[in-house]
Amino acid sequence: MNAFKRYKWTWILLAVCVVAAVYLVYNSLGFGKDKLPVIREVGSYSMENVDGKTITSEDTKGKVKLMYFYFTSCPDVCPVTTLILSQIQEELKKEELFGGEVNFVSISFDPKTDTKEKIKEFGDRFNADYSGWYFLRGDQEETRKLMQDSFKIPLLGNDSTNFTHGNSIALVDRDNNIRKMYNAGVPSDVKTEDIIQDIKTLIKE
Repeated sequence: MNAFKRYKWTWILLAVCVVAAVYLVYNSLGFGKDKLPVIREVGSYSMENVDGKTITSEDTKGKVKLMYFYFTSCPDVCPVTTLILSQIQEELKKEELFGGEVNFVSISFDPKTDTKEKIKEFGDRFNADYSGWYFLRGDQEETRKLMQDSFKIPLLGNDSTNFTHGNSIALVDRDNNIRKMYNAGVPSDVKTEDIIQDIKTLIKE
């Protein structure tokens, strides 16, 4: 009994340390946090990459993804948003997550103008790592349907001189479910650190 009293505070301190350690591990693994809700499933697609290879929605299954719709002749938001993606790419590469755990998929909705060569030139401007960043082009109407049905991103116009479009980055999980949409209409609304944290949350699921 005397020994218990003598070491009581030691045991209490030890118990507090153990509880604190369990709490930190619990949270670092993503337990106890609200999961990002499933918004909807991404529809299937089959498109051409800059190297001429066909990429389908099944090819990136198993990876966490950022998906973005753009056109290379865009005079404002598309280049700025692609720069943001490029910055996220570099941060993920530092942590060896890009390509292995995470892919990017940028889809042109102006395939009539955006040839493979033009898209490659666009991607090169932003130091795109094509081993994990797919720049795709496909049938315009199928792309429009995917963009509007799966991602609910509005698109008006049929050529690069007359496009009005929503500008959002989609976070997609390993099962091709959309988990979050980031409004990139105003660049200052998009915080790269928040997107990276959300990506890591999905990686841990």
